[in-house]
Amino acid sequence: MTEWDIKKLQILRTLRDRGTVTATAEALRMTPSAVSQQLTNLARQLGVPLLEAQGRRVRLTDAAHLVLRHAESVFAQLERADAELAGYLRGEAGEVRVAAFSTAVPALVVPAVQQLRAEHPGLGVRVREAEAAEAYELLGAGDVDLALSLAAHAPPERDPKFSRVPLLADPLDVALPAGHPLAEAPGLRLADLSAEPWIFGGSGPWSEITTAACEAAGFVPEQAHSAAGWTAILAMVEAGMGVALVPRMASASASAERRAGVVMRVLAADQPRRHVVAAVRRGAEEGPALARVLGALRQAAVRRETVQQN
Repeated sequence: MTEWDIKKLQILRTLRDRGTVTATAEALRMTPSAVSQQLTNLARQLGVPLLEAQGRRVRLTDAAHLVLRHAESVFAQLERADAELAGYLRGEAGEVRVAAFSTAVPALVVPAVQQLRAEHPGLGVRVREAEAAEAYELLGAGDVDLALSLAAHAPPERDPKFSRVPLLADPLDVALPAGHPLAEAPGLRLADLSAEPWIFGGSGPWSEITTAACEAAGFVPEQAHSAAGWTAILAMVEAGMGVALVPRMASASASAERRAGVVMRVLAADQPRRHVVAAVRRGAEEGPALARVLGALRQAAVRRETVQQN
């Protein structure tokens, strides 16, 4: 029978995901020569070539992709085994590590943790704030157990490493200076603001979400100022320096910082939204501790949506 070495298969999977031996070595805290040696040994054990030269780099062979298709089932089953064993050993106790983007922490994670403290006091949640894309890197590396991110920046649903759970469709409202001519205009649409100077981040998820929402409304936003934090964005809006799209989760958490000089307007027919998802490594969602955290996050999302609709 062919010998399947889990550690070496994990190295091969990381090479597929990272693209180069050097990046694989960095991700796994190995040397490039050690990575190459392990993959050479794996090819010898399996009896098939796994890599072929492509210029100065290497690419996976068709045989390597076949091996990984079967290996993904093994990895998922091992995650299930780990989850079941942890549940057996811990019962109601244990710790779940959660990575979440900044506005999701007060809006979803904190209410979920408060609920869990009341219902399952032996279950701990360790929270780590991370950008949307970084949350998946932490999840894939095993540094966290659950990633709270945006669907637009999640790996594709067919990715065999992760299971995704939709949580919330968060509406995007527009922040206008209090004296703006459209601050009180009825039926405000995003397209009505096509000629305005805009304030949003220079890169990253929020820049892409703002640009995509405006382009869907038929225009490319003119970026007058760049800022990532809501305190800075709302301060510039208040000063009349431009307008900005603000997720409703963010505007709720930043309400204490917002002064009378900013008017938040709900957009009419073309209301854009960003979709919040939770993700775990495939198979791990069957662990009781992780399932409880996912359940609490779902309930927090339902409460949030109920508040937004009222």
